[in-house]
Amino acid sequence: MIRYLCPAQTRLMLLTDLDLTRFQSRLQLSREGGQTFVFDPLRKKKLLLTPEEWIRQLLIQYLISQKGYPPGRLAAEQRLKVAGQNRRFDLLAYDKAGLPFLLAECKAPEVKINQKAFDQIAAYNYALRVPYLLLTNGPQTICCEMDYEKSSYRFLDEIPSP
Repeated sequence: MIRYLCPAQTRLMLLTDLDLTRFQSRLQLSREGGQTFVFDPLRKKKLLLTPEEWIRQLLIQYLISQKGYPPGRLAAEQRLKVAGQNRRFDLLAYDKAGLPFLLAECKAPEVKINQKAFDQIAAYNYALRVPYLLLTNGPQTICCEMDYEKSSYRFLDEIPSP
């Protein structure tokens, strides 16, 4: 079993050149009844724009427009069984063969990237065993590559392309 340590407890490996807010103009926003909604291109529906949803939608736009992820190989907020309990992952990218490739956990900007957040994505990954994990709150983004044979992982300085 791989022991996941948050970078704050090892060595902070943030993707410093990634500014998700520059993709704000790509979001389709609307107002209804005093609330703001965003159109999700993956689920093809309007969603209430919460801080976490804002980060998820910015990440989706980044992955599609900058990293070349096809929208048809991205899934948002789908159910997953973790230790017998139903959970929902934030974002999962699949490779060309249809296998899970990158698992992303999105947090609101005010939520710190800490051990608790790292443990959450690690638990989800226990069920999926993806090659890459990504954890972001917008200002801070961490990406790591998994090595299941050595029960380890290494932090990356960029998000891998599909």
